[in-house]
Amino acid sequence: MEFYITALMLGLCLSAMSLGIFITMKIFNIPDITTDGSYTLGAVITAILLTHHWPVYLIIPITMLLGATAGIMTGIIHTRLKVDALLAGILVMTALYSINLSVLGRSNIPLLDVNTIFSSIHLFSNPLYNELLTVVLFIGIIAAILSYLLQTDFGIAMRATGNSASMTRALGINNNTMKITGLAIANALTALSGYLVAQYQNFTDINMGIGIVITGLGSVLIADTLINWRNITLIRKQLLLVLCGSIIFQLVLAFTLSIGIDPNMLKLVTAIFVLLIVSIPRLKRINN
Repeated sequence: MEFYITALMLGLCLSAMSLGIFITMKIFNIPDITTDGSYTLGAVITAILLTHHWPVYLIIPITMLLGATAGIMTGIIHTRLKVDALLAGILVMTALYSINLSVLGRSNIPLLDVNTIFSSIHLFSNPLYNELLTVVLFIGIIAAILSYLLQTDFGIAMRATGNSASMTRALGINNNTMKITGLAIANALTALSGYLVAQYQNFTDINMGIGIVITGLGSVLIADTLINWRNITLIRKQLLLVLCGSIIFQLVLAFTLSIGIDPNMLKLVTAIFVLLIVSIPRLKRINN
């Protein structure tokens, strides 16, 4: 049972990144590969500041600000320099690898003897339940803030930009500014996932972000399938399904490990699972 609770917690930690990918992929239709770099950036900054005894809550705005900066750089390269969004993300991600390695100073840093956000609640005798409550409250607050933002006039303008750029341009909305802002918010959320996962796993590794975008993409695709199946239009319900998609994704991976799959094959299993999620709706349309 504790094995699956651990998977549930990891899914919740990664759900902030899934929310970010939902913004770039489903609202702006931008394939943002910056995720791999900004996720590691969040973990690296968290590790460095925690080892220097910074308060865990003070690290949150710093982590999000630096993640947002990475998103802004991708947005500027894409909108101002007219570089393809995919290539812009790859360029920033590549640059972030060197930056992260320089800041970290070595390949990994353990976080075994520092206070983390997961040690802030002591309501239950079982530490695992305290950690679960912590991450549920944390992600709940983040999702509520994002839901509120996307329902404001500014948030509606962001969503309209993704739906019809020509219409929003005619209404006087600066589409480039909206895209840059969306990428900033998305990568701030991604860095926040790095912040959580680093503390949950009690270490930061320079390679922990490699391929992480696939995990986030899989979570969003699960949510998108449920959204289309139930024809859900309310943004708060869509965000809730993204959280559920992240949890489902991690539980599926946990199940594959529990039945004896070699952990070295986990990336392959992840890729196949995402391929199945992408393929099944398309196969149904072909058969119809």
